[in-house]
Amino acid sequence: MKKSLLRAAVPVLLASALARPVAAQVRPQLPPAPQPALNDTLQVHLELLPDSLVATPVPVDSARLRWLRTSPELRDLVGDRIACIETEMPHAFNNHVMAFVRLFTERQRGYTQRVLERENLYFPLFEKYLAKYNLPTDLKYLAVVESALIPTAKSRVGATGLWQFMGPTANDLRLRRDEWVDERMDPEKATEAACKHLRYLYGVFHDWEMVLAAYNWGAGNMQKVVRRTGKKTYWEVHPNLPAETRNYVPTFTAIMYAMKYANEHQLHSPALRYQHAEAMDTLQLGGRPFDLTRLARACGYPDSMALLRLNPELRKPYLPAGYRPYTVQFPAATRATLAAVDRETLFDYCRPLAELPTPLATKSVLLAGVEPFPTRDKAVAAAKPVSAQPKYRRVRHTVKRGETVASVAEQYAVRTAQLRRWNELGRGNSLTSRKQLVVFVPQATPAAPAVSAAGTVASAKPAVAVRSQKATPTLELKEAEDTVEAPVAARAARSVAVRPATRRPVEAVPAAAEADDTVPTSYVVRSGDFLEKVARTHNLTIAQLKAWNNLKGETVQPGQKLTLVAPAPTAELVAATREVATQRPATRPAPATPKTSPPLPEVHLVQPGDTLYNISRRYQGLTVEKLRELNHLQSDDVKPGQKLIVRS
Repeated sequence: MKKSLLRAAVPVLLASALARPVAAQVRPQLPPAPQPALNDTLQVHLELLPDSLVATPVPVDSARLRWLRTSPELRDLVGDRIACIETEMPHAFNNHVMAFVRLFTERQRGYTQRVLERENLYFPLFEKYLAKYNLPTDLKYLAVVESALIPTAKSRVGATGLWQFMGPTANDLRLRRDEWVDERMDPEKATEAACKHLRYLYGVFHDWEMVLAAYNWGAGNMQKVVRRTGKKTYWEVHPNLPAETRNYVPTFTAIMYAMKYANEHQLHSPALRYQHAEAMDTLQLGGRPFDLTRLARACGYPDSMALLRLNPELRKPYLPAGYRPYTVQFPAATRATLAAVDRETLFDYCRPLAELPTPLATKSVLLAGVEPFPTRDKAVAAAKPVSAQPKYRRVRHTVKRGETVASVAEQYAVRTAQLRRWNELGRGNSLTSRKQLVVFVPQATPAAPAVSAAGTVASAKPAVAVRSQKATPTLELKEAEDTVEAPVAARAARSVAVRPATRRPVEAVPAAAEADDTVPTSYVVRSGDFLEKVARTHNLTIAQLKAWNNLKGETVQPGQKLTLVAPAPTAELVAATREVATQRPATRPAPATPKTSPPLPEVHLVQPGDTLYNISRRYQGLTVEKLRELNHLQSDDVKPGQKLIVRS
């Protein structure tokens, strides 16, 4: 009896065992996909998260529960499909991955469909740069995890753009950010920066799962976990990671699976509004003020913000005058519409409106018998003294052995930061012996006014005294009298004195500009000195030292005395100069009408990385052939520092 039952049960057991793998390959029937509402996919908000799909992680218990609730057929089917994906990226299958697969294919189907609408718009760009930097092509799905392919996405912590760069990381990758432009939202520049960053992370960890975790949490944090645990693979350090990073790699695998097998899960639909890249043209602004809303109107767009979506890196729809050179992108199909007018007319039309609303000045309400409360401007004006600003005296200090920046600042009662700023000293720079420092010391008593100085000159030169008190800069006259052309300067001053008083008076030179009498006039060469060192210590040039000391070469000997100031003119030179000055006619001939010289050609200084093609793109109407012809170039090779004529 038992043998007969066993014979009857064996075929049934064999049939069930063989039928199980076959059933695992059958796709279970899923409910029909709901049709999404028609909306603007460029302005759609992320339903999951603004910055990352894993910012609100699925708890481990919840993932375990969904793993248990998943039918064995569906679990085996998804596992087989993930195992068949040919990619260098991580695609391990476990309960964490299965939980996110069901999230993107069942519960959040609308989110996945909105990503599929933008897939053809950005994936070709990602693939181009990933191939350029020799990275796995499937890294393009990382942008879906980060921003859902929305270039203007911004997280709650400040990460921005398709690849969600933080500010410090963007600075390291040379992505410029200012009030007008944020290059983290530029799809092309941000994608290239992301490729550089991923290549750097792979050079650190040599494991793509660790690279993805480091991209989310930071390379430094991942290295700390590796050093603390002694483990080097992602799934080994998985329990030691924060919740968001623990779900980052499973989310990446689930997104990659959902987009590769979108047809099998009925995610594609004829009602979806798929976007595709179109041919673009560029317009060089060259520092001109520009309004993109007016350019959109000139192109015939009913939506004034249409071009702003094609230039997502712009933080405002307009750029001010004098901004750095910027290139605006617009569809090439509208070039025929813009070609009806010339370039200057287009820029005049796209100039921002000057009649912008300005805030009105606040006016205090006057009440009878009550004085108005003073505003901040009036209070500040009343608090300022009427007297002139305090004047300072320039002092040159020679550093002695053992002195520091703090001791010198304390000696002259100034701040250390001021002393460093005046002498361009860094925090790590130490003072060397015999170094010259400039110190500005406030004067104890106010300097004498310009009128008193003019009176001093008036005692020696009565002819100049009448006008010097009002208009003549007395300090310049005093310096002119000390030179070899004193008679000529005196006559020039007298000619100024007799001119009518309609000319605007010249402001008096402040007393702080007086000659510095603390500068040493000579220097005795010591052992170990050389001419360049002496010139650098005293803020002179080698040519000046050689000319003032009649040196034929640059060799100096210990004990040799060097003059540090220009020598006074000889008596013969002064006499000859005065003789020429006295023989000069009193009236000057009328100056000849200057001939208009032809305008000088415009020259471009070659920078590192420049090519003839890049240079020609920066100037309107300039081609590589014309650039080669203007500069008589036989080849396309240019060197940094070379000057090229770009417009004759």
